[in-house]
Amino acid sequence: MTESLIVACPSCNTLNRAPRERLAAGGGKCGHCGKALFEGHPVALDERGFDSHAAKSDVPLLVDFWAPWCGPCRSMAPQFEKAAASLEPSVRLAKVNTDEQQALAGRYGIQGIPTLVLIHHGREVGRRSGAMSAAAIESWVRGAIG
Repeated sequence: MTESLIVACPSCNTLNRAPRERLAAGGGKCGHCGKALFEGHPVALDERGFDSHAAKSDVPLLVDFWAPWCGPCRSMAPQFEKAAASLEPSVRLAKVNTDEQQALAGRYGIQGIPTLVLIHHGREVGRRSGAMSAAAIESWVRGAIG
């Protein structure tokens, strides 16, 4: 029997059941909006869609808490983008603008940015602060999720 995963759509936040093999092969479209479940890019999350990805999806979520005025955040952005291309579909990468989503930043106790928080099934499983290279992000995430 094929193992299925619950995956939140990056476009509409609808939960989808998708076979692991299809996701690994780069396939999978949302049953609601028809868009790809993974595109190799981080998704911008707000409070409305956050829990679909963080608590209800079977795919671990790596969140970059950042702000547009933050120099280290801006310098890490291309590295985070590069890591998304490598880590998806094993991990969903997302960005949360702390200026616009202050409640989410408060909920996770973000005191400095950039801060990366790794979440699986609603539980924080890892955290790192400061700018990182794509290789360092990938290595840390792979070590944290096994």
